[in-house]
Amino acid sequence: MERKRGFEIAKGFEDKNINLPVRKTKASAGYDFEAAEDTVIPVFKPGIKPVLVKTGVKSYFGEDEVLILANRSSNPMKKGLVLANSIGVIDSDYYSNPDNDGHIMFAFYNFGESDITITKGTAIGQGIFYKFLTSDEDVANGTRVGGFGSTSR
Repeated sequence: MERKRGFEIAKGFEDKNINLPVRKTKASAGYDFEAAEDTVIPVFKPGIKPVLVKTGVKSYFGEDEVLILANRSSNPMKKGLVLANSIGVIDSDYYSNPDNDGHIMFAFYNFGESDITITKGTAIGQGIFYKFLTSDEDVANGTRVGGFGSTSR
């Protein structure tokens, strides 16, 4: 069977009992991601950086596809957690990059009233695969040189 898209354990997490993302129902668009380890997300204060919650997972898919990371709908209301970047954009060339092997992480701010501890195995967000289009004038020919935030380098 030809591999089109899917999930694998990222380097360094092979022995951490990571669950690969799954859809919970046949009508679900998103694959549910879990935290790979316990992580404390402090209450937001000006100047604080978002906390990256590790999943221990990487994803492969076609060059004309993107994996969009979205927050769980219950996180803002129940826990005060919002994604720092509103959505995460995982490009196909992020997979197995030399910096972090394509390890997918969710960047959270905590706007609740107290610090939140995300425990290993807690569902933290979802990933949705999409096809994307390019413009007639597109001339992108760069090559990814790293991991998180490296496309601007």
